[in-house]
Formats: sequence, C-alpha cells, structure tokens
Amino acid sequence: MANQSSKIHLIFGLDDKPGVAVSTFAALQHVLASFIGIITPTLIVGGVLGLGSEVPYLVSMALIVSGIGTFIQARRIGPVGSGLLCVQGTSFAFLSSILAAGFIVKGKGGGPDEILSTIFGVCFFGAFVEIFLSRFINKLKRIITPVVTGTIITLIGLSLIKVSMTDIAGGFGAKDLGAPVNLALAGIVLITIVIFNRFQIQMLRLSAVIIGLTIGFLVAWSMGKVDFSGLSEVSLIAIPVPFKYGFSFDFAAFLPIAIIYLITALETTGDLTANSMVSNQPVSGPVYVRRIKAGVLADGCNSAIASSLNSLPMTTFSQNNGVIQLTGVASRHVALFIAGILVLLGLFPVIGGVLQQMPKPVLGGATLIMFGTVAMAGVKIISQAGLNRRNMLITAISIGLGLGVASVPEVLSSMPAALKSIIGSPLTIGALSAIILNFILPMNMDEVVSEQDEDVAIAADEPLQEKSVCSNVNG
Repeated sequence: MANQSSKIHLIFGLDDKPGVAVSTFAALQHVLASFIGIITPTLIVGGVLGLGSEVPYLVSMALIVSGIGTFIQARRIGPVGSGLLCVQGTSFAFLSSILAAGFIVKGKGGGPDEILSTIFGVCFFGAFVEIFLSRFINKLKRIITPVVTGTIITLIGLSLIKVSMTDIAGGFGAKDLGAPVNLALAGIVLITIVIFNRFQIQMLRLSAVIIGLTIGFLVAWSMGKVDFSGLSEVSLIAIPVPFKYGFSFDFAAFLPIAIIYLITALETTGDLTANSMVSNQPVSGPVYVRRIKAGVLADGCNSAIASSLNSLPMTTFSQNNGVIQLTGVASRHVALFIAGILVLLGLFPVIGGVLQQMPKPVLGGATLIMFGTVAMAGVKIISQAGLNRRNMLITAISIGLGLGVASVPEVLSSMPAALKSIIGSPLTIGALSAIILNFILPMNMDEVVSEQDEDVAIAADEPLQEKSVCSNVNG
C-alpha cells in the first residue's frame, strides 16, 4: 500500500457511490479526455485504406465497444476486470500493423469488406495472445525488457509520422497536395494544441487535442473545405452486427499485430499501476498482482469483443488517470456512467459522419504531435533502461532495420514471398531484431547487477515500472 504521505486526496474513493449529478459531471470529463483517442485511429484507418462510407459505422462501433470495455474493466465479471475507474479505447500502437494488414489485402485486389474482414479476423485471434499473457504478466518483464519495449514503441511512432505528414499535405491522392492552405490549417491545429498544452489548468491541458481539432475544423468549415451534404445518407441508428464484414485470417498480417498485443499487455500494466496509485490502492503485493492480471485479462477479452463487433483492439487509456487527480473522484461507479455516455454516442452514426468530414490537414496537425509523442515515449523508456553500449546496439540495429525496410522495400525483393510478407513489415523486423539481440548479446557486470536488482523487485511483486512511460502511447 502506498504510504500515507504519498496518498492522493480523494473526494470519492474507489468503492464510493457519488450521486447522479456528480457521477455524470465526472463521467463527461473522462469522455472529453478520451473521445479523440477513441475515434482517431478509426478515422486514420478509414482514410488511409479508403473505407469511405463504412467510416461512420466504424466510428460508432469504436464508441460502443469502448463503453462495453469500460464497463467490464470497472464492474469486474468473474476474474475479468481490474475494478478500477479505467476507460478503454484503441491504442495508437496498433495503427501501423493494422494499416500494413489492410495494404496486404489491398495489394491482392481486396475491397473494403475484404480489408475489414482480415483486420478484424487477425485482431480477434491476436486478442488471445494478451489473454494468455495475463496469467503471468508479472513474469513477462524477464523476456520483454525496457530496451525491447522502448525500441518497438519508438519504431511505431516513427513509422506513423509519414501518415501524419501525408495528411498535413492534404491526404493521399489529393489534387492540392502540399498547397499552402493545407499547411496553414495543420499549423493552426498544431499551434493551438501546443498553446493549450502549456496551460497550468489541468483540464485545458487534457482537452488540448480536442480543442485544437475543433478550432481547425471550424476554420476549415469557414473556408468551405467541409461538406455535410453526404450526411443525409448516413443511417439514423448503428446496430452492432457481429463480424458484419466477414471473418478472414492472414498470417503475415497477424504476426505484427500479435507482437503489439505483447506490448500493450505491458502498457496496460503500467496504466493500471498508475491508476491504482491515484486511486489510493496497493501497488505491490498479492492484491495488486491479482488486480493487474484481471485488468490485462479484461483488455484481451475486450479486444476480442471489439473485433467481433467491428472495431479495433482495446487497451486501457492513461489520460483518465489525470482526470481522477483533477476531480478527486476515483469511484469505479462513475465508469458505469462513462460507459453509458459512450454507448449512447455510438448509437448515432451521424457523429462519425460529421467527424469523417474533418479535413486531412486538420487531423494531420493533431496526429503529428500524437505520433511524435509515441516515439518520444519509446525514447524515454530506452533512456531509463540505460544508454550503455549493449542497449544502444540493440536499439540502433532494430530501428535501422525497421526504418530501412520501410524506406527501401526493394531490399527484400529476392526473398521468398512468404518470408517477405512477414519481415517486410517495419514493425515485425524491428521487434524480432530487438527481442533476438536482447537474448544473444552478453551483458557486462554492471548490467548483470541491474538485472539482479530487477529480479528482486519481481520476487517481491513490485509493480512493473517500465510500463508507466508507455502510457503515453494511448490515445
């Protein structure tokens, strides 16, 4: 248990039940802090892969499954759920591998239905990787060390920068690619986010991205770059239909996504540890370990549910920990209100239809910061692991291979098609490189002593510290 001097002052503790007014107000702040993180991955995937008319429905499903996942995580159903005030949503960590899966299908001539069928199919099977890992998550640190985690997360962020820059220029295939007006719109969003992020008022900092996107959207609308005429064709109500687009599997698409599930298991561990701290709950000992295992298990189960209901994988968001500190309300009862609001928003596809009209430069201005932050979160993890010669070698080779394959895919042109489809993914080759090098490269004496200290921490069931930095990847 955290000592008394480090406890957060709370108005409502974990098991308290605030009134409807207090719960609703607190829930709205959590929704505001997480809304953009929940819907943006779907908007990016829909735009980059050309999913067109399917996007409003997919955004609705993202909101609905986020509500369902939040309910399960907080409510606890049997052994599933941490019982904490956590919001579930899609991690940006999945984006590069999901886009790669989509391009594999597109390269074979597949349309939107085939693309989505494969994405949701491989994500569904990938969820069982996290479900399996949840049973011994406290031991996983021995295999996936901070230098491996940091390298993979850095590679994820760097590989996504191209997506942001393409949107800033106007979007893939845009007739006005690189036009000054596009760069100006992205600049407005970027500057707005930076300004609000520097405010001392915590709620303004938490809302910086949604404020930046709103201002950029309004400016673009005033310039005639937003067209709502297509909203009349959007359905009034979105009804979840399990595997609406079918169910397909592709091993080349599955492998990088399975690796990300491995990383998000560690992400969730850190986010739940941080949430336990701000909720004045234990961060060591058997109660803590059981809570972490149940929370990671919930992440995996929620991701399987998300895939079956046509949405991207779930993970525990980190920004909501700041809302708990801001409001002083840690009651998991509030999560039921958050879930209700998210499901209610998701039932109306017009919300997704409006968001789909957001000009690419506006979205790109925000995602540039988000993806850059992902990369820097990885760098921070690596630096905390120690920039010794061994770690620098692992990081340099792995990031070099990943970015090299992304920049010059022709380097694999002589490889067998099956092998090329697997290691042709920057994330896969970078992750495999980091994991293998971490196993085979010997440590010097200082590093051995450090590892022994970590083993003592694990034996005492102390929290997995390296993950707390990964929380920046979420949303």
